[in-house]
Amino acid sequence: MQQENFGHYARKLSEEEMEKLSKDKVSLSEFKRNKLEAEAKKNWDLFYKRNKTNFFKDRHWTKREFEELANISSDGEERPVLLEVGCGVGNFIFPLISEGTPFFIHACDFSPRAVDLVKENSLYDPTTCNAFVCDVTQETISEKIAAESVDVATMIFVLSAIHPNKMPFVLKNIFEVLRPGGMLLIRDYGLYDQAMLRFGPGHKLDENFYVRQDGTRAFYFSEEYLEKLTTDAGFLVVLSKYVSRETVNHKENICVPRVYIQGKFCKPEVADLNSNTNQL
Repeated sequence: MQQENFGHYARKLSEEEMEKLSKDKVSLSEFKRNKLEAEAKKNWDLFYKRNKTNFFKDRHWTKREFEELANISSDGEERPVLLEVGCGVGNFIFPLISEGTPFFIHACDFSPRAVDLVKENSLYDPTTCNAFVCDVTQETISEKIAAESVDVATMIFVLSAIHPNKMPFVLKNIFEVLRPGGMLLIRDYGLYDQAMLRFGPGHKLDENFYVRQDGTRAFYFSEEYLEKLTTDAGFLVVLSKYVSRETVNHKENICVPRVYIQGKFCKPEVADLNSNTNQL
């Protein structure tokens, strides 16, 4: 992919912005960075303790962006199965449930408090949804749900919260529970998103990886980085693109450029897997 001199096709940077990024060095000690990793679950649990269900808006846009969530029907008695990884308090799953989704939904999060809030929602029905605690950076998902039983897996602003060193394990973890031909849908923060440029000194943990004031972390993905991560885990890239949005504050006359990354990644069919194996 051809890159612009400053930034990429979804966000061109000024010389001042490039200079700011070039001067932003990793200044946190290794001890502090390791402590943030060790306390990742605690920090997110505290986040949900403070904010409960009030922080994130319900994600009513997902079927518009991912037709795989809309153009699917139940075949006989067997319902299609969806796995939401990092479900939080259910801002992704409950809009689907309220619209009568045909999916049986598995929803997991490593925050026990978040999972409790999902189960307390009036739309939660254990006959159509299974919410459970799982740290996908350490635990094997197939010990919670059957291997190769999931038609569609989703990670909506979730992979970015995981340490880059643990992302390969997480993606292989999801790969194992997807059926051959199953899809992984990702929406997350893109490289040079305005939130990335706003971080002040002392927040950079690694290249494109930052810590917020509350101890939660965010990684900002390039297309190339996400494509390599997923293909290394065994997926085929169906779609990978930046999505540009503008957040406008009319009262203060401020326009904030946002950059997200969106991707669809397929687990190869059995025939494809055998073909790839024979070529090795």
